[in-house]
Amino acid sequence: MAGAIASRMSFTSLKRKQPKTFTVRIITMDAEMEFNCEVKWKGKDLFDLVCRTLGLRETWFFGLQYTIKDTIAWLKMDKKVLDHDVPKEEPVTFHFLAKFYPENVEEELVQDITQHLFFLQVKKQILDEKIYCPPEASVLLASYAVQAKYGDYDPSVHKRGFLAEEELLPKRVINLYQMTPEMWEERITAWYAEHRGRTRDEAEMEYLKIAQDTEMYGVNYFLIRNKKGTELLLGVDALGLHIYDLENRLTPKTSFPWNEIRNISYSDKEFTIKPLEKKIDVFKFNSSKLRVNKLILQLCIGNHDLFMRRRKADSLEVQQMKAQAREEKARKQMERQRLAREKQLREEAERTRDELERRLMQLKDEAQMANEALMRSEETADLLAEKAQITEEEAKLLAQKAAEAEQEMQRTKATAIRNEEEKRLMEQKVLETEMLALKMAEESERSKPQEQATALCHPQMCQTSACSVTACPMISRTQI
Repeated sequence: MAGAIASRMSFTSLKRKQPKTFTVRIITMDAEMEFNCEVKWKGKDLFDLVCRTLGLRETWFFGLQYTIKDTIAWLKMDKKVLDHDVPKEEPVTFHFLAKFYPENVEEELVQDITQHLFFLQVKKQILDEKIYCPPEASVLLASYAVQAKYGDYDPSVHKRGFLAEEELLPKRVINLYQMTPEMWEERITAWYAEHRGRTRDEAEMEYLKIAQDTEMYGVNYFLIRNKKGTELLLGVDALGLHIYDLENRLTPKTSFPWNEIRNISYSDKEFTIKPLEKKIDVFKFNSSKLRVNKLILQLCIGNHDLFMRRRKADSLEVQQMKAQAREEKARKQMERQRLAREKQLREEAERTRDELERRLMQLKDEAQMANEALMRSEETADLLAEKAQITEEEAKLLAQKAAEAEQEMQRTKATAIRNEEEKRLMEQKVLETEMLALKMAEESERSKPQEQATALCHPQMCQTSACSVTACPMISRTQI
């Protein structure tokens, strides 16, 4: 019994010792995180936890932002988290954002994570038109944003339409020109192709270097009234305080650089800016909201402190960070050079391989063509041999026919000779016959007068009824 009571008491005491916690959600520009925080934690405890989780050392630029009744507020480092006017429903939500901006991003931003968070925040402000950016600069910034996300331009990978889902330009710029999304993509890609070789960090830094030259970069605007009751805009940034007309946030009417301000006092909702030069009038203004006045005062103090800090020697922590950043940059540079060499060697090897493959294919094609030509040659040779055999046979037949023709011609000649001889003989015989006939006729002619002289006409020799000497055919005219 006593043991059970003792164990129950120890469990109760242990339960009491466990601190009460609540859940906090932190939203950065590219991620969300949740933490269990102790109720007694102050703003600095939560802020340090977030920075350690992100690996962020340049903490002085950032803060935890929340919203109260449409008014922006920042978590105070020396005040308990739950003592702020934040919604008590869990998880309690804060936005981890840049509160102060550097004068020169290239010199002041040391860590890559710091640079990346600034890049994302400034990019969003430009796209949301909280920072005015001219059209040409907007296209150039968009090309660096594409380089930071996609790396080097590769036409075989980044084909037409690859930026269709990307938000890269302010709507004001898009509506200013009658251009299709394809035409905007073509213009952005033309710049993007020129950024070859830049790493993500380098592209983001180029983006910030261009953005920091815009008039509205890093300026927090607040609606104020001067002592005459005229509504104006107060701009607070890394260089000082600026007074604007309501319609013009680009060009200030009056500026008070931090190094020319002797004192800024706040009393009963009224601010007083006292310049160093006594010839310059004191400027007084006020805001109707207490929370806005507190925010203005926070920003003035923080920006002034950073302004003075930049003009002093770097602290040991900053020197160490810069040395580490230089070493890291040199290491990355060597790594990039090594990768570039490997890439070059790989590309050369691929080109050599492609060339060898191309040459091999060419040789295969040539061998195939030669084989086909050889086959055609063999077929041609067979055809030629066949033709030669046929020609030889035809020649033999022709020779045989020629011999037969020659024989026939010889026979024809012999026949012709025989016929000629027979003709000659026949002609000779005819001639002899004619000569014989002529001779016989002559002999006959010579023998006829003798017979007629001795013969007399008598009925036995002439049977004509009216026989007379003149009419009798048996008696010639000469005889009469």
